[in-house]
Amino acid sequence: MARRPLPRILTNGGAQLARSRELARTAADSATDVLHPLITITRGLRRLASAGRRRWADTPKDRRGALLFMVASVVLAVALAPYGPLLAVVTLMAAAAWQGRDRAPSAPAGPDASQIQRLKSLYDALVPYFSAAEDPEPLYAHGGDWEKVFSEYEFDPTGRIAHLVIGYPAYFTDGEPESRARIEHLLGAKSGRGREYQFVWDEEANQLTVRVLAPLPTDIAAQPFVTAPGETVLGFTDPTRVQRTLPLTHGTHGEERRDAPPVVWRTGIRSTEPHLLAVGQPGSGTSTLLRSIALQALHHGDVVIVDGGGTGEYACLTGRDGVLAVECGLPGALTSLEWAAHETERRLIAANRAHQAGDPPPEDTRRPLWLLLDRPSAFTHLAAADGRKDPQALLGVPLRHGRPANVTVVVAEQFDGLDSLAEAVRQHTRARVVLGAATAGQLEAVLGAPAHTTPVEQVPPGRGYARLGGGPVHRLQVPATPDPYDDATSDAQRQAVLELLPPRTTPVDEEAGVEAVRLDKVREEAAGDGAGAGSLSVEAVGAEAAVAEPRS
Repeated sequence: MARRPLPRILTNGGAQLARSRELARTAADSATDVLHPLITITRGLRRLASAGRRRWADTPKDRRGALLFMVASVVLAVALAPYGPLLAVVTLMAAAAWQGRDRAPSAPAGPDASQIQRLKSLYDALVPYFSAAEDPEPLYAHGGDWEKVFSEYEFDPTGRIAHLVIGYPAYFTDGEPESRARIEHLLGAKSGRGREYQFVWDEEANQLTVRVLAPLPTDIAAQPFVTAPGETVLGFTDPTRVQRTLPLTHGTHGEERRDAPPVVWRTGIRSTEPHLLAVGQPGSGTSTLLRSIALQALHHGDVVIVDGGGTGEYACLTGRDGVLAVECGLPGALTSLEWAAHETERRLIAANRAHQAGDPPPEDTRRPLWLLLDRPSAFTHLAAADGRKDPQALLGVPLRHGRPANVTVVVAEQFDGLDSLAEAVRQHTRARVVLGAATAGQLEAVLGAPAHTTPVEQVPPGRGYARLGGGPVHRLQVPATPDPYDDATSDAQRQAVLELLPPRTTPVDEEAGVEAVRLDKVREEAAGDGAGAGSLSVEAVGAEAAVAEPRS
């Protein structure tokens, strides 16, 4: 049988399709060249609109009215000016053309020889941890290809790794903390010591993301913070960890302004973490943290300070308005803390009576009372040697019943004195701060959870971690609040602290006598109220005040 010839469309159709594609490509290129200015301007207008929306979203709500008024004033001035609308349109088109220009980055040239060597050495170091003899197609093998596992990488100007995405085999035990800790320690050592790394494990995709965190700013000095009553700024953290910022002044002379993300600790009746424990090494900044808290607390409450170190770190607060006592000796500490326990009882009884009568709590029970103790374990040995009561034993009532009585306890202690802390202090201080250099085990023991970054050995004063209750662990930098009477303090920081101090209403030489009379008077009133209440125990009063409702 003779073979029939193929149709012409099948014999020369490929050439026709190629010519059609070429014509279509040429027409598209011509149209792109003709419409390129319009495309550029449209792209620029879209970018300008996106920038305007971001600017509006970043503007605080209390400033949006002023921004709208300014924009309306500019529009009105342009509309009334001669040739104003025409010039505005020309300016807008020019700005859109500039913003819409092609800014595509050039293709990366890839890592240089030193960077390739660093990535290869890091790959070889991971081989013993991410390989198995039974794996038929191992991702990690001696002499293997590092490009298969390092999907993203960035380097800082010094040539060290700044960002890295590592793929690992699915059989690696990434759910075990010990296995993760080994890999994180290895990456931190091989990528460069002295920096803080953040490790994000994606167990579903079998990827590990390594980021180098920028150091927190250390030039933020003590200053009035924009907070509500009951809010205390412990320090400042990374912008990705919190959803709030505060306007601040910073720099050598406070000439610069910016917004910084704070770590805010909320106290009071509705607080879930009413008391705080700060731990650190000597010189880590725990006393600075207590001074910062005291200066903020004096805006709305009264403060009692017990300094177990006896170094005079809080002498600047002596005799100030709202500072009830600054005690550096064992007898004064016992007297002040005993009065604080009786004051807590008195507040509970007064608030309980008001609740039963259907009245609001008295005004004197709603004013916050702060008990700040620096190194209370130093008094434990002195009390044992002198045969007196441990001052920490007097903290049981304020710690257990301080929240409904508006009494807040802050304890600062060093790592070597943690074993001397009373059980009530350990149990009721759910807000925790660790300052200074600390190992991962020490951080987890104090905070109750591992830190999300690798700790470093050399840190500035006031640098550490904070955790409020069961929340996440935050990096923390305490605002610089040094002792203004210290000769090593700079003039700018000394002036910043002195401006925040309340006026001195009691002379220093008369303060001891005045405070003794005041404490004795309040103690007698508390004893009288307690007798009139039918000799209620502290535990009963606390339980009754917590559940009491107005009765008819």
